[in-house]
Amino acid sequence: MSEAVNSAPVLTLDGPGGAGKGTISRLVAERLGWHLLDSGALYRLTALAAGKHGVALDDEAGLARVAATLDVVFVAENEATTVLLEGDDATTTIRTEQVGDAASRVAALPAVRQALLQRQRDFRKAPGLVADGRDMGTVVFTDAPLKIFLTASAEERARRRHLQLREAGVDASLSSLLKEIQARDARDMQRSVAPLKPADDAITLDTTRLTIPEVVDRLTELLTERGLASAT
Repeated sequence: MSEAVNSAPVLTLDGPGGAGKGTISRLVAERLGWHLLDSGALYRLTALAAGKHGVALDDEAGLARVAATLDVVFVAENEATTVLLEGDDATTTIRTEQVGDAASRVAALPAVRQALLQRQRDFRKAPGLVADGRDMGTVVFTDAPLKIFLTASAEERARRRHLQLREAGVDASLSSLLKEIQARDARDMQRSVAPLKPADDAITLDTTRLTIPEVVDRLTELLTERGLASAT
């Protein structure tokens, strides 16, 4: 089904890693009772599956086949989402820096993006969809009635990631995380296909000095103002 055929409203949240897209998208979807698409998870799962099956990260045709045949299940439970890859829990694994870096490389390949395009659009169902990614508003859901580009300084995003890792008991270097984030930003923005950038009609929201509840409230206000959701 093409995006134009389905009239279910879509809120797209694009932006660099660490801007808060994942947490904010889930909270908005929960508040509204909408469906949720974590497009980044699909690229991370493709990279992880490629590693499991011995497909090199520069084998574009092989990676496209992996993407097209992903055996993935998203299970929402206890205000969180469990991700199963080929029956195994991959929820934590796909969030590692190593998989994230591999996903960024995989996402730069046109054949992989094409293989995952319709799969992403199929998430669009009533009563609505919150779509989190890097090209949701510019490529996947170009007709979305509300497009947001979430951003934050690289330093703040590195600080947030460092805190997450420390809370998970993982020792990480803040300076190394900052360099990785800056390198990933450059790769995402400079790739030839679907580069990371705001859609022409997107609203840019800098979350550097905003709390998560403040951002969630602002997004639901915007949806309500546009008649896309009821006031909560």
